[in-house]
Amino acid sequence: MKKLFLLLLTAILLIPAFSEEKEEQVEKLDVLVFSKTAGFRHKSISNGIKMMFDLATEQSWEVTSTENPGLFSLDFLMNFDVVVFLNPTQDVLSNKQQKAFETFMNTGKGFIGIHASADCEYDWEWYGKLNGAYFKTHPPAQEGKVIFENFDHPSMEVFKGMDSYITVDEWYTFKANPREHVNVLARLDEDSVVKSENDDWKMGDHPIIWWQEFDGIRSFYTVFGHTDEAFDDPNVRAHIAGAINWAGKRID
Repeated sequence: MKKLFLLLLTAILLIPAFSEEKEEQVEKLDVLVFSKTAGFRHKSISNGIKMMFDLATEQSWEVTSTENPGLFSLDFLMNFDVVVFLNPTQDVLSNKQQKAFETFMNTGKGFIGIHASADCEYDWEWYGKLNGAYFKTHPPAQEGKVIFENFDHPSMEVFKGMDSYITVDEWYTFKANPREHVNVLARLDEDSVVKSENDDWKMGDHPIIWWQEFDGIRSFYTVFGHTDEAFDDPNVRAHIAGAINWAGKRID
């Protein structure tokens, strides 16, 4: 009986230690979500922000969401590991705010560009490099086929075993093909897009998901995010979660 009591006591004493060890294994990740618009405003922004807070609960992140560019000071930004540009449009940051953001990112932070992050800050060359490409145009939002090229990235884990993915979104065309400068993970099958007034949107080779690393920065872009349904799609949610954990250097 005495032996049994000692075993139970040992087990009880070990429980907090195991719990603390488990908590220590998950590094805290502070994520800033920025969705300021000075041009077209996507109705999906509110659902995208909801997705971010849902993912925060699942992934043990701390998420802060803002549309206030006045917060873009170095003192404020240094509280975060990853910044997500969720459908911002046009000129949303002043020169001073741009400088603070660039300085912050160059300390080895992570960036996630979602959909309309490509339709933002056209006159800021460094931002264009960070996001990977600038938006040019698009055909009407419709069903399209995404062809996967590479699964060797945490954002693509959810798509392993699939050659392609058919979904509805707004398929952006870019002013310059980013392939030479980024690591392309997926491209659009342009033949799957059937509703179009002309062919001005076609690129031939049409990357739509990519990642890159430069100057200690981890940067990722995905075209998904035009519709509310995109942010409800469990595959897209897992895709974005993997990208954020990678950008925050939780995983390689």
